[in-house]
Amino acid sequence: MKIAIYPGSFDPITYGHLDILKNAAGIFDKVIIAVAHNGEKRGFLSTQERVRLIKESVKGMPNVKVDSFEGLTIEYAKKIGANVLIRGLRAVSDFEYEMQLSQTNSALCDEIKTVFLTTKPEYNFISSSTIKEILQNGGDISKFVPEPVFKFLTGKKNAV
Repeated sequence: MKIAIYPGSFDPITYGHLDILKNAAGIFDKVIIAVAHNGEKRGFLSTQERVRLIKESVKGMPNVKVDSFEGLTIEYAKKIGANVLIRGLRAVSDFEYEMQLSQTNSALCDEIKTVFLTTKPEYNFISSSTIKEILQNGGDISKFVPEPVFKFLTGKKNAV
């Protein structure tokens, strides 16, 4: 069984992330979208909120599971028996960083491979940072995030 991990902060998850996830789910037997928890950073959303919102956003994708982890992605991958790390590319500018990360992971564990997947062109400009900026400035994020995320974030903003 080919198990892939799609790691990231997903703070919040966007349609671009889901596009990569759908592509990965069509290639691998099982895909685990793994929310990275970094105790050093304060996220926009808590790890628990991100996991819950992702679970709501991936309903209907039977071979996709959602989890969270702390520490090195490659160690998490070994722990759960994953063969592949999925990394999303939006633009050429993402490639240099992602290549360095891939080579580092390969040096740590050559058995786990990295696969790069690209988003559809209409998602190239979407990032979690952009979503947060639009939301914080009163803009409409409904075109960029799945409905559960939109409802949660607009409700959270209105509660502030």
